[in-house]
Amino acid sequence: MIPAPALPRRRFLGGLAGLLALPACGDGTVPQRRVTGLGSGPVVHITSTGWHTGVVLTRADLPAGALPEAADFPDAPWLEVGWGDRDFYQTREKTLAITLAAALLPTPATIHMAGLRGPPQSVFPVAEVVTLQLAPAAFVRLVAYIDAAFDRGGAARVAANAPGLYNFSLFYPAMGTFHLLNTCNVWTARALAAAGLPIKTFGASHAEDLLVQLRAMPGVLVRPGGR
Repeated sequence: MIPAPALPRRRFLGGLAGLLALPACGDGTVPQRRVTGLGSGPVVHITSTGWHTGVVLTRADLPAGALPEAADFPDAPWLEVGWGDRDFYQTREKTLAITLAAALLPTPATIHMAGLRGPPQSVFPVAEVVTLQLAPAAFVRLVAYIDAAFDRGGAARVAANAPGLYNFSLFYPAMGTFHLLNTCNVWTARALAAAGLPIKTFGASHAEDLLVQLRAMPGVLVRPGGR
């Protein structure tokens, strides 16, 4: 098993929507709950720390030319991608000004990409992991949405602009702005909606808002979070 990153910080990073109580946004042996199948194509994982959600893709499934930044992680079979407030997400020492700006103002966004040497259930053993098998066309749409979130300025590929949260991750320039109605979890919900899944994006500002929808969906495998 790969040692798990420190998740309390991940929870805090994704928890901006919970600030000021504003309504906007186990280990690997925990039993899994089988529902039934969504599609017959690539498998996608949604990770949740309780605050922040991300999308995990299998590198071998990526369409040709998609996510060229994946080349920064040549030995990683899986890639986790998340989106969030740039200053808050990337800053090690959180000041009150940065925290309030992220919570209350539209602010520039960033993408966090992590190259995983193992499946997300082993890399993040205390996170909840929802596994979906998509139809091939749905997977292509999902990847296209994520690919378009990188701010490449017209270039074929953008360079990382900061070290990531882990020694196997990096930050990249992103399209869009972060605010209470457009959080990391709304971004994940929109990615799934772009794939064609029946996900409501309005009101999905908190991780649990999205997870409730996913758990009820036929064709998902749920690994509950917990220590």
